[in-house]
Amino acid sequence: MPSWNDLVTDINKITDVAQRGVWLDKQQKTWISALSSKREGRNVIFYASAFLQKPQVSPIFLQIAMEDINGFMSVMNGMDWNKGLTLILHTPGGVTNATETIVEYLYQKFSDIEVVIPTFAMSAGTMISLASNRLIMGRQSQLGPIDPQLAANGRSVSARAIVDQFNTAKKEIMAAPASAAAWAPALQSLGPALLQEAQFALDYGEVMVSRWLEKRHFAKYPDAKAKAAAVAKYFNRSDVNLKDVHKSHGRRIDRDEARSQGLDVIDLESDQQLQDIVLTNYHLATLVFEKTTCTKFIMGNHGKVWMKNIKL
Repeated sequence: MPSWNDLVTDINKITDVAQRGVWLDKQQKTWISALSSKREGRNVIFYASAFLQKPQVSPIFLQIAMEDINGFMSVMNGMDWNKGLTLILHTPGGVTNATETIVEYLYQKFSDIEVVIPTFAMSAGTMISLASNRLIMGRQSQLGPIDPQLAANGRSVSARAIVDQFNTAKKEIMAAPASAAAWAPALQSLGPALLQEAQFALDYGEVMVSRWLEKRHFAKYPDAKAKAAAVAKYFNRSDVNLKDVHKSHGRRIDRDEARSQGLDVIDLESDQQLQDIVLTNYHLATLVFEKTTCTKFIMGNHGKVWMKNIKL
């Protein structure tokens, strides 16, 4: 099977831009169909974003967004729901509400969902991953914390950081009232509602993911509810004991750490052919983002594609 270097060599031989697009389209359809065959005829959807290749593009065109449900509906049209779904995810995350819409729609269609992570399924991408029946991850694959990001003072900040900062200030001021003056500028920046919005966002995501874990990933366990709540809390950075573990919203959570939380994770390397097919699909996606105006695509194994294109 072709390596990334092989694919780059092949596409660079094509000088006509339009023909490069034709070649990429053909290769993608070939290899996503190969994954379906390898997974015993399951439906396959590849959701991918150019966040690594085009970081200068507005986040709305790179992240999980409300509009993505249109893409899933378009690509899933005509699929046999009884065959289950293999979902390849490559995303930095995105809008929690959009994530809920996508997951609930997938739940309406498929009774069995497995998520394949070639490299990154972060934040809201991790939420979707935790809503699956099982995960397939390689050595390079990673999940991440699911605490939401909020806009504050012109930048994106973690809802967990907002709540933790307030709780730290409260503790210090109660212990030493004179420290209130030092904390005043930081606390004023929280505004009249930001702290409450941050707490609501954290609670909303955690309860939602816990429900999904209980319904799918841990459904076979008698203590599914308790296991689901504990794992959702872990990924949401809700446990005070995790302060020294999850110090960043972008922290890498690899497959071993995921397994330590009781998640069902299949090693991508356990089947060499499967690994080759998955990585070829991933490498082709990187070439699409590098060689075309595409910033995001959703592709199905039966030939249907939904794309976002931005001219830079």
